[in-house]
Amino acid sequence: MNVYDWDNTIYRGDSTFDFVRWCMKKYPGTLRTLPRTAVYGILYGTRIVRKQVFKENMYRFLADLPDPEGAVDLFTSTHMDHVKDWYLKQQREDDLVISASPEFLISAFCRKLGIKHVMASPVEIHSGKYLGKNCHGREKVIRYREVFGDTPIEAFYSDSRSDTPLAELAQHAYLVKGDERKPWNK
Repeated sequence: MNVYDWDNTIYRGDSTFDFVRWCMKKYPGTLRTLPRTAVYGILYGTRIVRKQVFKENMYRFLADLPDPEGAVDLFTSTHMDHVKDWYLKQQREDDLVISASPEFLISAFCRKLGIKHVMASPVEIHSGKYLGKNCHGREKVIRYREVFGDTPIEAFYSDSRSDTPLAELAQHAYLVKGDERKPWNK
């Protein structure tokens, strides 16, 4: 099994940021949540609130979407060109994508790519509320172990050193920058 982070790894850019920006352009009513997001961004930046608190407040714009599922489907359909060619060339049936981005977004991309195994942050698509922990850092290892136990990871790919706990489980790990993949120095 090969395991991949999503943003800046398989997907060129940050899919959550792209989705938020896309929604605010396409659905101007979502802009009313921007001041709150800015305040929580400052609170997060000054370490007054945790990242999950910031993200949950940012996702409040979802409540202003007339059809959140339809918006996700349209967004992912129009952003499939962000999937990196190197991934498509090596994609396997047993691949796992594990991401801190919202599961509703990552799962939509993965369905279109035929990726069956997906783990991401459990965010309710209509309210933006978290239904569990943000799937980041050590939480990725916990989530992986809950589902796959001791199943070996042949290769792991990520753009972020915050994924070191998962990289340490892999037989081979690679740090991704753009289209370049370099061995992870564990």
